[in-house]
Amino acid sequence: MWKDLSDLLWQAYEQFGFLPLFIQIALIFIGLAILATLVAYGSILFRRWQGYVYEKRVNFITPKIEDMITEQVLLNEQLGSVPVDDIEFDPVPLSDKIYKKPWVRQIVIDVLIQYRKNFRGEVGDLLRKLYIDMGLPKDSFDKMKTLKWERKIKAVMELTQMDIPISDVTILPLTNSQNPSLRAAARNAYIQLSKNDPFKFFDIATEPLLPWDQLDMFRIITTTKDIQIPNFSRWVSYSTNKSVVSFCLKLIAHYDQKSAIPAVMDLLNNKDHYFRADAITCLGKLSAEMAEVRLVKIYDHQPLICQIEILRAVGQIASGKYLEFLKHEFSYSSNFDIRMNAARAIINHDSDESRVIVNELMNTTYEENRIIIKHCLNPLIK
Repeated sequence: MWKDLSDLLWQAYEQFGFLPLFIQIALIFIGLAILATLVAYGSILFRRWQGYVYEKRVNFITPKIEDMITEQVLLNEQLGSVPVDDIEFDPVPLSDKIYKKPWVRQIVIDVLIQYRKNFRGEVGDLLRKLYIDMGLPKDSFDKMKTLKWERKIKAVMELTQMDIPISDVTILPLTNSQNPSLRAAARNAYIQLSKNDPFKFFDIATEPLLPWDQLDMFRIITTTKDIQIPNFSRWVSYSTNKSVVSFCLKLIAHYDQKSAIPAVMDLLNNKDHYFRADAITCLGKLSAEMAEVRLVKIYDHQPLICQIEILRAVGQIASGKYLEFLKHEFSYSSNFDIRMNAARAIINHDSDESRVIVNELMNTTYEENRIIIKHCLNPLIK
């Protein structure tokens, strides 16, 4: 049989040699296409089979793991009467051979993390102790040694959720990873786990802080308890990473770090007008009256985006010194956005003088401007 098959293949090969070249090329491409299709379908089927097997394993072992956690943690009689660090777990269930299997240990980690998201206080601390006593941090750290970025991300998230310190030597290089997802996970982990200098990675950051990353980091920074908040002006003055400086400006405004005002004012000389706009926004939120005179002075030489931010900043500072400037911009500018923001800035002063100007403008200006003022006076419209 094998001899007949080999003869048949040899005859096909000989016949193939007599075919025109373009037909030979076409047949080769057809063969490659068929092979690629078979490989693709085989890969899909294999992955589905793997997922099916894993799901069956999860469904089988998860109830056993949940029972173990319930007995060891949730129903632990020592909980509440003994310090968490002194509580001893029953060694018999934990010594079960099934907990030596890597896939089972991974499911234990996943279940513990899920439980810890729902429980705080002593119960959360005891879940963390169980994670440590079962030697599971080693499993997480082992994943960080792999070359696959998705496994590194999972490891970082596991250690972060369980509040396990990661050495700077291990985590800091990841904060500059070329992979955006890994970079974001490492930065968020560093902020939450570092007790002394949670923003140290700003010093070495060369990759940008993407807008979504900034939003996520801002949430973590403002919700993490006992986080050490530095003076962010140090990065405003010395960092060469524009996204880091832009993010620090937002944090300076949020934490009302008025000591950073001189450093922020230095950015008004920057050639990047988007950068200048961020600095002007920050000065406005800080109510930096010392910067007001300079903002008005540079106003005429700025692009539209910066002019609008200057008008907003003058309205937020609301010293009353530049109401005539705002009135002039509202009355004579041909740009709708300029007039809108100038009107809002005047109204934001909320003083007798500003109310006099508003009434004067309502009586003397044309209909479109009156509509703008009425719009800005509506407290329901921000």
